[in-house]
Amino acid sequence: MYRFAVLLFLFVFLALPGPAGAKVFLKTDEALALAFPGCKVEKDTVFLSADQQKKAGALAGEPIESALVHPYRAVCDGKPGGTAYFDTHRVRTLPETLLVVVGPDGAVRRIEVVSFYEPEDYLPRAAWYGQFVGKPLRDGLRIKQDIRNIAGATLTARATTAAVRRVLALHKVLAEGAKQP
Repeated sequence: MYRFAVLLFLFVFLALPGPAGAKVFLKTDEALALAFPGCKVEKDTVFLSADQQKKAGALAGEPIESALVHPYRAVCDGKPGGTAYFDTHRVRTLPETLLVVVGPDGAVRRIEVVSFYEPEDYLPRAAWYGQFVGKPLRDGLRIKQDIRNIAGATLTARATTAAVRRVLALHKVLAEGAKQP
């Protein structure tokens, strides 16, 4: 009887699908192609100094966990087309990955949900993400200030806003570092 119970448990456990609602919407190259159609995109690898990491954390309003950053820089028709960053973070108990595109002016140009593992009921509509477009890093870039909250998806709204602030802070610190000799 014990063996039967163990086998039944293993069968049921292994047959279960992944987390409810878990979904990968875009692959890396698909997200970058949407963000920068017809442009040349190059991935860079940057290691932040301790000072840069601390400064980015202060700008973002929360610590920057990793000193490793991968900006994807686009060149469109010979001109800078913007920089994209992938930010993976926890929403409630499961991860989400966003592509945040920062324009040459330092403002958000686009946000794409790359993957979302929480139930899709917690996923905002595309129009909600659109409110970030054109916004630079500033104090008011917060829920209930520049950003509307979402009933039923408050944790997603908070996680997204924090991700955008992190990306904009990292972008600003990297841009300042590039200007120094």
